[in-house]
Amino acid sequence: MTASHLTRAWSCTIRLVVEDDRRLVAAAEDLDALLARVDTVASRFRSDSALSVANARAGRPTPIPKLLVDLVAAALDGAAQTRGAVDPTVGLAMQRIGYDRDIAAIESFRPQSHPPVRSGRWQDVRLHREAGLLTVPVGTALDLGATAKSYVADLAASTLSRRYDTAVLVELGGDLAVGGHNPDGWCVRVAEREGDPGQLVLVRHGGLVTSTTTVRRWAHGDRTMHHIVDPRTGEPVDGPWRTVSVAADRAFDANVASTGAIVLGDSALDWLETRGLAARLVAQDGAIHTTASWPAAHALEVAR
Repeated sequence: MTASHLTRAWSCTIRLVVEDDRRLVAAAEDLDALLARVDTVASRFRSDSALSVANARAGRPTPIPKLLVDLVAAALDGAAQTRGAVDPTVGLAMQRIGYDRDIAAIESFRPQSHPPVRSGRWQDVRLHREAGLLTVPVGTALDLGATAKSYVADLAASTLSRRYDTAVLVELGGDLAVGGHNPDGWCVRVAEREGDPGQLVLVRHGGLVTSTTTVRRWAHGDRTMHHIVDPRTGEPVDGPWRTVSVAADRAFDANVASTGAIVLGDSALDWLETRGLAARLVAQDGAIHTTASWPAAHALEVAR
């Protein structure tokens, strides 16, 4: 019998579902512990995190723990997959637009007179995986918010399913990953915001991720800001898509594609089609567009 665990972390809803209800308590404890570890090493909002220390030492090699090595490596992989559309060097741009603390603590942001801060070159990030050394480029700061949730969702789903020998679904604020074998698949609702009506889809493998500009928003003078930044401008994306959902073999790949599509704008649909991804895009006017592999009906199976 399935059982679920629902909690909050990182200012988003965390959901764990296990096929064997006897495994829920232990699996939930492990998931909570993993999320706490990630926050300790990778939070941009904690001055004592390993990431914040490396950012403060920009230009100098800084020892970092293995978990952060893996998270930074994943972020650089995401940048390479999207040719920089999903760029981890947007940390200073995030600060300039007011996203300098947990979203739950942001009520409004007083505009600054400083010019826009563009990202650096993600290619200039130096990561020595074997030695555990990270060098952040001078004049930049890393922000792993675009990739960390999906990476951790994949890690948690695969680890918990093996450890407890049960099928597992993990969702971290719209980044969903499944592990183990559930013969019936997992029926989930794809929507722009939690609780909204949407489309039911069936996920058997991999991950399904929704990226949206309709949440994590705050006031910036007379403007409304959101958390998806265009690395080319250092400003929140202002393109044709407000929400993109993508299914892929991993939640990480789905997330890189969904966030990248919002940044890419007009070319996103062709870009997703070329990559053979199942995707559902919501335009600014609410019109829904899909790639050829997204189902017209309600059933979706993510390929192995």
